[in-house]
Amino acid sequence: MGALSERGGQSDQPTNLAKSKQRLKSLDALRGFDMFWILGAEGLFAALLLLTGWAGWQWGDEQMHHSQWHGFRFYDLIFPLFIFLSGVALGLSPKRLDKLPMVERLPVYRHGVKRLGLLLLLGVVYNHGWGTGIPADPDKIRYASVLGRIAFAWFFAAILVWHTSLRAQIAVALGILVTYGVMQLWLPYPTGQAGSFSQADSLNAYVDSLLLPGISYQARTPDPEGILSTLPAIVNALVGVFVGHFIVKPHPQGEWTKVALLAFVGALSLALGWLLDGIIPVNKDLWTSSFVLVTCGWSMLLLAFFYGVIDVLHWHRLAFVFVVIGSNAIIIYLASSLVDWKYLSQSLFGGIIGALPETAQPLGAVIALLAVQWLLLYWMYRKKIFVRI
Repeated sequence: MGALSERGGQSDQPTNLAKSKQRLKSLDALRGFDMFWILGAEGLFAALLLLTGWAGWQWGDEQMHHSQWHGFRFYDLIFPLFIFLSGVALGLSPKRLDKLPMVERLPVYRHGVKRLGLLLLLGVVYNHGWGTGIPADPDKIRYASVLGRIAFAWFFAAILVWHTSLRAQIAVALGILVTYGVMQLWLPYPTGQAGSFSQADSLNAYVDSLLLPGISYQARTPDPEGILSTLPAIVNALVGVFVGHFIVKPHPQGEWTKVALLAFVGALSLALGWLLDGIIPVNKDLWTSSFVLVTCGWSMLLLAFFYGVIDVLHWHRLAFVFVVIGSNAIIIYLASSLVDWKYLSQSLFGGIIGALPETAQPLGAVIALLAVQWLLLYWMYRKKIFVRI
């Protein structure tokens, strides 16, 4: 899911923007922090609970699972945070194409369409293709995917960045949030009641039943990466674009003012999201407007922290572990579905893990799992092998 080269098609940007982008190590670090939990780090808290018996680890373990329906846990943030970061990369080096001759636009357009198609294809691969082997049965393919939603959110955000002003992009983002909320609250549909946010009778479930081919995730209705809920995900990317614009622009009162303002706006978005929860529940599967506000709030708060520590204080060594992950996250994300990392880590470190006290063995297994993946990424980082799309 990772680097997914937000930098693609932007190599001819002005020098000052290119330098700004290169120095923003917090972007790769936060992306790596985001992916760290997908590598298997979500198991740390359960392992620490078993080792120490401290009840605080139990709360941490609960945060490492998605909310069952309404509500919010840390693990619900991983996906929208990544979309937000892809938008930040766009905003750091915005490029208007609409006033350029078509011959100069076409390479960027081709890259955008190719990236969209490739991510959609890789999303199907991540879902284990059609699931029934060759010959493929189109009815057994899960077309909706995490990578597919990232692709659509990035693509539509990029189209707006390439062809509209920042003011127009803000208007579009607000329009999507309001329109989506109004649709979920008041739009009538045949199989349910307007304003229903239940799993079986929501507007999202009805739209998926009409328009989404193939199978859904775990046969759930609606699909958590379904058609209608992809629309508000564009706002997560656009908010990232706005933040990228803000970060790259010099501020007369210095970088710490940027950090403070970014944290303030993040806290405000978070508060607005929870205020809206009384009307439109915070719900990841439906990707409600309140969920967008909550996840954008947390995304801005995390970026403010990472930006302050890494790019303002220049504590780069603290970020290195995450930068390695964030620099090649596409590989590790796909591999999390296609490679049996537990088998590999057990083959390499099984003897050491088995020699540990019984209560420490789960923690040892998690550390071994993380080490195997990180060492591969570190090798790629040292060899300057960066897979971009």
